[in-house]
Amino acid sequence: MANQPHADGPGAADGAEDEGRTPLKRAIGPKLLVLFVVGDILGTGIYATTGEIAGRVGGALWLPYAISFVVALLTAASYAELVGKYPRAAGAALYTQKAFRVPFLTFIVAFMVMASGLSSASAAARAFSGDYLQAFVDIPPTLIAILFVLALAALTLRGVSESVKTNVVLTVVELTGLAVILAIGVWAVLSGDGEPSRLTEIDTGTGQAVVSGVLGATALAFFAFVGFEDSVNMAEETRRPSRTFPKALFLGVALTGTIYILVALVSSLLVTPQRLESSSGPLLEVVEAGGLDFPPKLFALIALFAVTNSALINIMMASRLVYGMANERVIPRGMGRVLPSRRTPVVGIVFVSLIAVGLVSTGEIGGLGDTTSFLLLCVFFVVNVAVLVLRKDRVAHHHFRTPTVLPVVGAVTALVLASPLADRDTGVYVRAGVLVALGIALWVVNKLVLRASASDGTSDDGTGDGAKSDGVGLGR
Repeated sequence: MANQPHADGPGAADGAEDEGRTPLKRAIGPKLLVLFVVGDILGTGIYATTGEIAGRVGGALWLPYAISFVVALLTAASYAELVGKYPRAAGAALYTQKAFRVPFLTFIVAFMVMASGLSSASAAARAFSGDYLQAFVDIPPTLIAILFVLALAALTLRGVSESVKTNVVLTVVELTGLAVILAIGVWAVLSGDGEPSRLTEIDTGTGQAVVSGVLGATALAFFAFVGFEDSVNMAEETRRPSRTFPKALFLGVALTGTIYILVALVSSLLVTPQRLESSSGPLLEVVEAGGLDFPPKLFALIALFAVTNSALINIMMASRLVYGMANERVIPRGMGRVLPSRRTPVVGIVFVSLIAVGLVSTGEIGGLGDTTSFLLLCVFFVVNVAVLVLRKDRVAHHHFRTPTVLPVVGAVTALVLASPLADRDTGVYVRAGVLVALGIALWVVNKLVLRASASDGTSDDGTGDGAKSDGVGLGR
């Protein structure tokens, strides 16, 4: 760990309140921030895609999670440096604009982050409507998934007040479910149950190369680790973020990574890859196969709670990104319209919910999770390059500096996992391409509208033309 020179004194500690704007309240300490990071990561990935990963790699289910763990740590190191250097909300879009000063690239990165949230929410909807819900009722999954998205949209429109302390409660519930799996694993080992020989078996399918099969499984397993990047948006509400964030990011990713690998080991120990793959609620299969007398329906309820929380957070995040981009005048301004009675971004919520419904109707859990991973791996490649480019931009305050080799390796691994070498389904690239094309279409429409407004003198945008130099800075 290396540090930049810094000025002493409270005003210079983190460099976030230097723009003459009203700062947010710094109410989050180290412990709450760690739980926030863990809560952001936990959810749909481990509860829903374990079976899909088992189908791609066989009994060595833990291997893709272990590789994804390393990849996540590499990118977390880049985020740790950048959030310490620029402790403000905006995340990848802010870093991209500061590094490259290309408004269109910044917009694409922001839109890909938004799109990844929607594909993640859609994967959660599919997980909700699968075997976890079928433990209680037998209803057509696609219909339930669509109704699930619409219900969350209605809840978000009404006004969902999410606090960090609420996130802690949700995290504890999600951790409880995974703790049950680990307890079952300990009991199985002590009782001599399970099949340890499966843990070293790699089966990527007939005629498929081992390397491409493992890379494909790793790309999907990475879906379970996404979320830590969202925590950087809490930078302006964290006490001493330049000191607090690096430790919180690394500890949060390390805790979840360890839990994921242990859960994967237990799952493979007790249940065959074929049985896991055939279930949309794979961890429920582990509970039913374990020797402990834990009510399967209670575990199914915990899992439903976990995936619901993931979907709700992602829909909220995506709708707020649409609202922010509309206010930045990079998509049509009307998309930032707020419902007066509730003060919620009504057009943004409707827009992202319609996309989520479309995704639910055209994809399954594995494909939607893989789409999320692909979009974010592209974003992480840009972030890892950005941290190297921004080394020339020195700041006055103390901050974490990651060893140069880490973002280099992080960029390479993100690029490899996003490439066709990962042997993902073609539908993932098509789905991601359609989402990005939608964003580009909105960009073009907005430019035409702004140009027309400027030509007839009716533009009401008094912020000037071109990218902002220091904000999210998407420009026009």
